[in-house]
Amino acid sequence: MREELIEDFVRDGFVKVPGAFSTDIADACATLLWEEIDARPDEPATWTQPVYWVGDMPQEPFVQAANTPVLHDAFDALVGPGRWSPRPSMGSFPLRFPHAQEPNDAGWHIEGGYQPPGETEWWTNVHSSGKTLLMLFLFSEIDESNAPTRIRIGSHLDVPEVLRPYGGQGAPMSVLGPLVDAASTHRRVTLATGQPGDVYLCHPFLVHAAQPHHGSRPRFLGQPPLHPSPPFMPGPFSLSVTDTEPSPIGRTIRQALGARSEPSH
Repeated sequence: MREELIEDFVRDGFVKVPGAFSTDIADACATLLWEEIDARPDEPATWTQPVYWVGDMPQEPFVQAANTPVLHDAFDALVGPGRWSPRPSMGSFPLRFPHAQEPNDAGWHIEGGYQPPGETEWWTNVHSSGKTLLMLFLFSEIDESNAPTRIRIGSHLDVPEVLRPYGGQGAPMSVLGPLVDAASTHRRVTLATGQPGDVYLCHPFLVHAAQPHHGSRPRFLGQPPLHPSPPFMPGPFSLSVTDTEPSPIGRTIRQALGARSEPSH
């Protein structure tokens, strides 16, 4: 990955990788996703829900999409060689359809990375335990009218201070959602638009949101996390360690926290 793209990521909290996987793979994945839902591509009358959620998809086209050389190179550049695990599948899919009903999942938030024992909700902490990147894989053409994900540019720099008081234990998304929303409300917003095969690589603390779909074409997108490799779990960006050459993600978290004392563990 070029140095200027790394610096874009450090500044903005995300980088777009056009054509990260082929359109043939994107088409194969889209076909498999249509088979998972009770809707048909050529019959809008069957599009009866604003969002169809599809779970993990381990079929070969999805594995190919997630593990192209250009993406592996980007993972090395942003997370660090040996610090991430190749994806064996494609995570979850919020498939959004044109619909008069407003979706109930369009609030500003960050993604959780782990579930503490006995908890059903996803949590995160200042070390980003369990997650090194949020990724947005485009399996359909997405323009401004087709419910692109909204992104608050630079919001990854607002979140570490929100997470600091919770230390290594972290907190659930129900607690953190309103806090990260309020902390990043001043940020400019951009839209994750693009073509099938494009991928957005996002800082784990990037604040983002869905939106209602008022266009005409279904929006097919996968949003898997990139997990840390086992030696770096549960805290891939442990702030108690001073790396000789910290990854761009670890560097942004530490810079956002400034020179204050380490968060508790």
